[in-house]
Amino acid sequence: MDTPQVIAPPRAQPGSPGAQPDVTPTSGVLHVTVRHISGFTVIGNHLAQHRGLSLTAIGLAAHIQSLPAGAKVGIKVLTARFPESEARVAAALHELEATGYLHRSRVRLPDGRMVTRTVSYSQPGATAPTPQPRPRSQPRRSEPPVTLAVPPPPAAPREAAAPPPAPVEGPPPPPAAPPAAPAPLPPATPVYVPAPTAPRKQPAPLPQPHAPTEELHRAATALLADLRRHAPQLMLPEADIEALAPGVAAWLERDAHPDAIRHALTSDLPTPVKHPAKFVRSRITTLLPPPLPGTADLAPPPRRKVIVIPLQNCDTCDRAFRATEPGHCRACRTEQAEGFRAA
Repeated sequence: MDTPQVIAPPRAQPGSPGAQPDVTPTSGVLHVTVRHISGFTVIGNHLAQHRGLSLTAIGLAAHIQSLPAGAKVGIKVLTARFPESEARVAAALHELEATGYLHRSRVRLPDGRMVTRTVSYSQPGATAPTPQPRPRSQPRRSEPPVTLAVPPPPAAPREAAAPPPAPVEGPPPPPAAPPAAPAPLPPATPVYVPAPTAPRKQPAPLPQPHAPTEELHRAATALLADLRRHAPQLMLPEADIEALAPGVAAWLERDAHPDAIRHALTSDLPTPVKHPAKFVRSRITTLLPPPLPGTADLAPPPRRKVIVIPLQNCDTCDRAFRATEPGHCRACRTEQAEGFRAA
């Protein structure tokens, strides 16, 4: 009797039909989920796990969907709320518009003001509700009072029922006319004005050499193909090399050294270089050096010739004065003129 009898094992053996598998992952994220009963927003996994949106755009979409209707979601308001710059907020809004999670338009109100209306979609492709303008305050129409019919209390039983009173003859009362219901006002249709878009700035034309030669073209294509040795991000396809060769030939025509051209095209590269051909074209166009000046342009300007009037001695008073020919000074000429005038 002192030996304990083991009726069941302390835990289920591995592989037994009643054992529950351990579903806790050994690596990765673990979720601690608490069910919200107030103050929450439902967001679909198509937004939270979107492959084509940046983290800034996903977070901005979640923030906008959590706001109440009528909240301000302009770029200035969002920049004051979050640490991101205006450029990143504007780029995130453009991403949401491109994927269908956001729509912005300019709307003219009945009073003539132009406002920006932003519609946030929890599911792209959903139908937006038609905005109805707020009706103006109207006087409350009077309605006839409602009279509730209350059944009379039951009469006490009597031994003999009294005869009903004789009806009093008289003209019947005129029927009451039902109140006329006011005609409903037609809903005002809002006028949607598309947001003005700035015209796209056309890129500057690619520079062309004044005297294209086969040697210039061959040197330009070789320099463009060699860029990937110094910057692997600038691996250009053959078609882009042929299109960009005239611009590099214009640099070589202006006596630019190939090492200087290579340094101008590969220094201070952004990370990452999304479009190598467009990046190289922009630098070839914007950093084009001027032609080297000639020897005549570098020569100093000629000095202005100075004419020196010689000194002369006055024939009367022997005073020195400047004149091209000998004669009298100004004082003697004045005295002579006054003497002739007095005579």
